[in-house]
Amino acid sequence: MKVRILVRLKPGVLDPQGRAVHHSLEGLGFDSVEDVRIGRMIELDVADGTSDEALDTMCQKLLANMVIEDYTIEKLENA
Repeated sequence: MKVRILVRLKPGVLDPQGRAVHHSLEGLGFDSVEDVRIGRMIELDVADGTSDEALDTMCQKLLANMVIEDYTIEKLENA
């Protein structure tokens, strides 16, 4: 089973990478962009039947910094 995990900074946490990308987009003339937040995507191949609890534990112990990041887990069908 394929699982996609999206890790993003929590609201209120400063995002210097996002700010730099926003500044660059403005410099290229893309004035309609109001904000940019940078995150990361992790794809895992896990055994069928891997529990939601196990996936949460993976995120909380390794894949996300729970102090400053949130995550979402998406199970991919037919991937």
